[in-house]
Amino acid sequence: MDAQPGRRERKKAATRKAISDAATMLFLERGFDNVSIREVADKADVSPTTVFAHFPQKEALVFDEDDEQRDELVAVVRERAAGTSILEALRAHFHAGLVEHGDRDDEVKRFWALIDSTPALSEYAQRMWIRYEDALADVIADELGQPEPTDAVRAVSRFVLQIQLLIAEAPKPFEMLDASFAILERGWVEG
Repeated sequence: MDAQPGRRERKKAATRKAISDAATMLFLERGFDNVSIREVADKADVSPTTVFAHFPQKEALVFDEDDEQRDELVAVVRERAAGTSILEALRAHFHAGLVEHGDRDDEVKRFWALIDSTPALSEYAQRMWIRYEDALADVIADELGQPEPTDAVRAVSRFVLQIQLLIAEAPKPFEMLDASFAILERGWVEG
């Protein structure tokens, strides 16, 4: 049976979320570079020290679910239904995420526009994806019985993660999702 987080862990998680929500709201209103850590702390009703206790750098404030997203990707592969391929499981996960976010509502568009227009956030997002790539490659290799990821497993992991970025920019995200996974599952055919 999974242990439920204790009061202290729940309080830390709530504080972390409040800080990230306050930061994201301020960044969307005024731009990332125009908001200080002190302003974020004031908005979240915590000290700047508390902000840095939860987030090692300013860019991390926008990506408050970094560890959870990585763990979720690993779980999608590891806990997929019997008979479901790794790519099928990842495709279904991404599809569910699109449905959950209402097929690119205005808030999601504003969020990605903030990231795309802020070099520090774009660079941080790319570094974050690299960390995901390692975790995804490791779990895929493990599921395939490999002692470590092969070049092919690393390539597939990178490609899968890039699909998320393509979806975020696509005018028709579901079509981009389907086209991307079709290429991964069957290979690319010119035309």
